Amino acid sequence: MRNTGKATTLESKFPLLAVEHNCIISKDADITACFRVHLPELFTVASPEYDAIHSAWHKAIKTLPDYTIVHKQDWYIKESYAPDIAQDGLSFLAKSYQQHFNERPFLNHYCYLFLTKTTKERMRMQSNFSSLCKGVLIPKEIRDKEAVRRFMEAVAQFERIINDSGFVRLERLSEDDIIGTTNTQGLLEQYLTLSREAGTPMQDIALGSEDVRIGNKGCACTPSPIRMICPVQYRQIPVMKSCPPIEAIAFCRLLLLWVYS
Repeated sequence: MRNTGKATTLESKFPLLAVEHNCIISKDADITACFRVHLPELFTVASPEYDAIHSAWHKAIKTLPDYTIVHKQDWYIKESYAPDIAQDGLSFLAKSYQQHFNERPFLNHYCYLFLTKTTKERMRMQSNFSSLCKGVLIPKEIRDKEAVRRFMEAVAQFERIINDSGFVRLERLSEDDIIGTTNTQGLLEQYLTLSREAGTPMQDIALGSEDVRIGNKGCACTPSPIRMICPVQYRQIPVMKSCPPIEAIAFCRLLLLWVYS
């Protein structure tokens, strides 16, 4: 049977633009706040506690503005148990218990939460939608400085309500947690490689305020493959064909700078 599918590249399909101020910015001007979720241990919560957790989630979600996407992501990864028998204060029985399960396989659970501020136009967007059909490239809601500020305040209130419940704890992910460092993998690389093992991170993907790169191409600033001055960074940088228009990048980054200033 002949394969008739069209080949494409990750560079042309990658939806993210940058990671700045601990937020992910997409090429459609959506802003996402990321959290690591710490849930209670299995079989340690009774029915009244489950009701309290449900009420806390319901109360927190009601504080978010319209057209906000709440995405809870659960990872289940098979790992080998590694006991920490070097810690102080362990009794003989505790050390024996730890050594009993040494290197035994188990299914480890990791939970993440993503809060994305999108727009009314994005929510009803269809597959045949094109930015060439619009008068402006950036949605009106995202261009509003106060709308972005209200969303960030709602995210902080959401985090506070969940943490005050006492059962679930949210931990805001930093830029290093999302994009990784020189020696550690970030959340995006773990998602693309389907692995949380320590090792050399992917060198052909970079997302940051100074470098947005897929493969060997450079920062995305214009839709044409030429070199020019970027008005956001005020420096000469290489560009690639599949980049979003410069208006999108300028508005996204300046909005976050205004909000955090």
